[in-house]
This record gives sequence, C-alpha cells and structure tokens, in this order.
Amino acid sequence: MRLVIADDEPLARERLRSLLAELDGDYRVVGEAASGAEVLRIVRETAAEVVLLDIRMPGMDGLEAAARLAELEAPPAVLFTTAYERYALDAFEYHAVGYLLKPIRADRLREALQKTVVLNRAQLVALGESTAAPSSVGRGYVRALYRGGIQQVPVTEVLYFRAEQKYVRARTEKRDLLLDEALKSLEQEFAALFLRIHRNALISRARLRSLEKGPGGLYRVRLAGCDECLEVSRRHLPALRRWLRDSGDS
Repeated sequence: MRLVIADDEPLARERLRSLLAELDGDYRVVGEAASGAEVLRIVRETAAEVVLLDIRMPGMDGLEAAARLAELEAPPAVLFTTAYERYALDAFEYHAVGYLLKPIRADRLREALQKTVVLNRAQLVALGESTAAPSSVGRGYVRALYRGGIQQVPVTEVLYFRAEQKYVRARTEKRDLLLDEALKSLEQEFAALFLRIHRNALISRARLRSLEKGPGGLYRVRLAGCDECLEVSRRHLPALRRWLRDSGDS
C-alpha cells in the first residue's frame, strides 16, 4: 500500500513513519508533505493509495486538500489525522475513510488501514462490479460515527438501520454504529438491498431468515447474524409478505 504522510510538523510526520514501520503489512511511504498543495503534487506523481492527512496546515488546509483529491480520476483514500475532535463531522463531507485523533496509537492506525483495504474493495463493487444496477444499490458504504471519529462501513455488512432520536443506528454482526443520515434517504438509496418493516426500521433483504407471529398477534423478523427480533408494523406487513412470496417464487 503506497502512502503519503501530510503534516506541517516534522515530528508528527516522523512519528507516523515510525508507527507504520512497526505495523505488519506492506505499507510503503512514497512521499511526505507539509501543505495541501504538496499533497496534491505528490499524489499525482506517485499514484498513492492512501493519504494520512493533517487538517490544520498553512495555505491549503487538509479539508480543502481532501476535496481536491476527491476530484482526481483515481482518488486515494483519506485518513484524517488531527488533534481536534471538532472536525469529525466535517470529515463526512470530504469522503474520509477514517479520522484519527492525535496522539495516534499504533493499534488505531492499524485498524484504520486494514479497514481501508476493505473499503476500497467495496467501493469497486459500488462502481460497477456488482450484478445489481449501481443506481439502485447506492454508494456501497455508509459513514458512521465511531470512537470519536468516523469510519466507512460496507453497506453489505449492515443487518438493519433503525432511527433513534436524531441519529440512525446501523447494526452489523460485530458493532452498533451511529449515522448522521436520514432513514428515508437510506431507504431511497439502498432500495435494492433493504426493506422497510417499520416506520423506524429497514432490514437487509439478504439477511432476512424468517417472519414470525409473536405475543399479542404482532409480527417480527429474524435476521442472520443478529440475536434480536425486530418488530414489523401492521402497515408494512403486507409489503413484506409480498416480497417473501415473490422472492420464494423466483
């Protein structure tokens, strides 16, 4: 994996280089930059795959540099590195795959880089390697608040989305994550992959295992990889039954 380290502080760049040297994996630093303009030049020259990008830099800052990188024909994955937690939500708008708070620990860096490999593969699926039409599948990932920062999560790992107060909770087999997105927009974007069963819940079509009648005549569904049952509202029950019938006939 070809990486660029971008930070206006030489000691910060040196620390990241040392951390990368400690990690297991093929991580090769192909350039260092002290400004956003230098980042753009180095990425164009080296075809770097990942940029470890500080946010507060002189001239073009990290956020502007990330926006410019996203315009490239083959943009690199961006991992923001900063001492300021307040930029975490801003990073959503710049398609960052991770947000690491300084001082950066080796385990957090390893986790973020390993996730980047998965995300790149998921993004390729979203760009057209999937058998489903890209317009009906959506991005291929969602951005989630996680450990004070953000991560991108392949949408195929999500078991269900459920609206809870001002956020939407995304449940995977291993984690509960918070999304700063509306359930309605997720339903529209991922209509080919998710089915609404309640005003506050969407479930993965691929993970649906059974529809059961519970106490009081209420229906609920079981999902593969999930230890909880989700309630189905009376309003959405007919559509769910039709989909089950049609998918069973196909």
